Amino acid sequence: MSTDDEGDRIFKALASPTRRAILDALTGGPRTTGDLCAAFPAFDRCTVMQHLKVLEGADLVVARREGRERWNHLNALPIKRIHDRWIGPYATRAVAMLDRLATDLGD
Repeated sequence: MSTDDEGDRIFKALASPTRRAILDALTGGPRTTGDLCAAFPAFDRCTVMQHLKVLEGADLVVARREGRERWNHLNALPIKRIHDRWIGPYATRAVAMLDRLATDLGD
């Protein structure tokens, strides 16, 4: 898989407010699929599972079976890679421009 394909899957997964909300729900720790379904009562179990499948495909969620339960774990590494690739360099340039502007205005 190329990094472009991986990035596309991550951005697609993050494009949905519901999937972002599921990721937010997992920031406190792993949750079972049943717990996630209860946290999103507006959606049926099938819909929550479809969102989880997209998140798994982007490697943002890792699912582990323990007996009859399916535990969903947040994997933040793909988001860090997106940050390192896209946000970090742009933020560095923006801060440098603001620093130059502040210096120019202060003189």
